[in-house]
Order: sequence, then C-alpha cells, then structure tokens
Amino acid sequence: MAQLTYLEAIRQGIWEEMERDPAVFCLGEDIGIYGGAFKITDGLIDRFGPERVIDTPIAESAIVGAAFGASLTGMRPVAEFQFMDFIGCAMNQISNMVAKTHYLWGAPAPLVLRGPSGGNVHGGPFHSQNPEMWFVHNPGLKVVCPATAYDAKGLIKSAIRDNNPVVFFEHKYLYRRIKDEVPEDDYVVPLGEARIAREGRDLSVITYAAMVHLAMEAAELLAKEGIEIEVLDLRTLAPLDAQAVTATVKKTNKAIILHEDTRTGGIGGEIAAIINEEAFDDLDGPIVRITALDTPVPFSPPQEERFLPQLRDVVEKARWLKAY
Repeated sequence: MAQLTYLEAIRQGIWEEMERDPAVFCLGEDIGIYGGAFKITDGLIDRFGPERVIDTPIAESAIVGAAFGASLTGMRPVAEFQFMDFIGCAMNQISNMVAKTHYLWGAPAPLVLRGPSGGNVHGGPFHSQNPEMWFVHNPGLKVVCPATAYDAKGLIKSAIRDNNPVVFFEHKYLYRRIKDEVPEDDYVVPLGEARIAREGRDLSVITYAAMVHLAMEAAELLAKEGIEIEVLDLRTLAPLDAQAVTATVKKTNKAIILHEDTRTGGIGGEIAAIINEEAFDDLDGPIVRITALDTPVPFSPPQEERFLPQLRDVVEKARWLKAY
C-alpha cells in the first residue's frame, strides 16, 4: 500500500492501463510535454511517446471526434478536458454520436472523457461547474464522480476497460488535498456500485465527490451529540446504484441528499423520486436536499461560500431531521 493523493492515484491508474494495454492512449490540450493543466499526465510522454500522448489544438469537439473515431477502430482513448466546463463545446459529438453508437448499430465505443470539475477553488463561472447531469440525462453514457484516491484509481481503470463511453469527473478541490492508502497491486472499482463511507443508524446522507468529505466531517461533529449519520458515497451517477440508496433509507428511515451541483435538475431530485417510489413507507421524515444555489458559480470567495453547501448546512439540517 502507498499513500497517494487523489491526483496521483488517477495518474497511476492511467499509467498502469497504458502499460497493460497498447490500445490505450491519451489526447488533449497540453497533456504531453507540459503534463496537463493539473499535471495528471506528467511523465507519460517520456514513457509512452508522442504517438500515445497526443497534444491537440484547443478544440474540444475535435478532441472528442478524434477519440470517438479511434474507439471505433479498437483503440481505447482517454481524452482530457482542461476543465470540464468546456466539455459543452463537444456536446453534439457526445450526445448525438458517442452516446448513441451502441444503441444504433451495436458498436462498442470504449473511450473515456475525463477532466477536473467542481468549485471551492475560486475559479469563477467558467472553471468551477459541476456539469455531470448533462450526461446523466444522455442514455448510453456512464458518469463517474469519485470521492477518494482509492476509488479514483480503481474507477479510472474500470472506465478505461469498459466497452462503453465513460464521462469521468475529477473534483479539482480534491486533487492535492486528500490522500489514501492505495494498493500497489492491480485492482479495479466496479462502475455502478455505491459504497457505505460511514455506518450510521439515525439518518442517511446520500452524496458523492467532494461532498462526501463534507458529510464525513459533519458526521464526526454530530457523533459527539449522539447523532449517528450513515454516509452513502454514490461513486457512479450513471448507472445509479438505486438498490444502495433504498437500502440505506430502509435502515435509517431518514434521508438527506447532498450535492455540489445546482438544485434544479440535480441528481437529488432523481434520488428523492427513487426513495419515494421504493422506500416511502420506511420514511420517518421528509427527504431533505442540500445543494448549490441555482446561479452560476460566483468568482468572489465569500459569494462562492454562500453558493456552495457548507458544513453548517449539513449539521443544522441533520439536527432538524433527527428531531423530526
């Protein structure tokens, strides 16, 4: 086992898959000699050469088009976006071609579209978004949002090996802020399986990505008051582990859904509907959503703090729901 940052875990996962399978290659803006905007691909060009670590023009649609075409020939491209905010420039390619290919004519399209997302870094409205729901709503795509270094490595390896297109969101706030014990041996984390990050009995917090750490911090504080929170880390939003969602609600009978994405159209509404359909009789209180506000991400640090879910929000809502 080795202590790895979230960033280094992803880098190692990609590196190992490139060593294992010569069909895996990377492409994106400044990923070669520069090593990527956040240094995820640092050193890859020295090991694998410019034929497998390809610098591209600043043209997201072209990046996806090239990756998609390569995937249809049996290659396994891993395409980097400097910021996932700009993935919208390739939306036609992703939604109308990449996502639909297997449905239309049975062809596998084993490509990964990956890059940094998320706020709390004062990056403003063009570099801090959480656009995961654009892709959850596109049948044919898998959507992954890891919260830990262990999961980030295991999930990127699973994503690269998958025969379907995967959109892989890496929360940039976590890149160098968290570390985990990560096995040095080969391992994968299955797509579509949530995990219990913390056992609890009084209520469940259902969340993913950076908000898992906020939930864990709140759980530690509330445990001192005798309130035991169960934290469910979704890990993958598409496919969503609905069974794990209903299981935790049936156990604790109360649910908070926490996500950094904006409120309207966020995964919280979908999860609330699943709970309503599958575990309504188990509820002992209303389903609570804690989310970002329905605005663009502010640049100003105080405004961004107001925009994003905070520790106090989780603690106060958990106390209220426990007492309900």
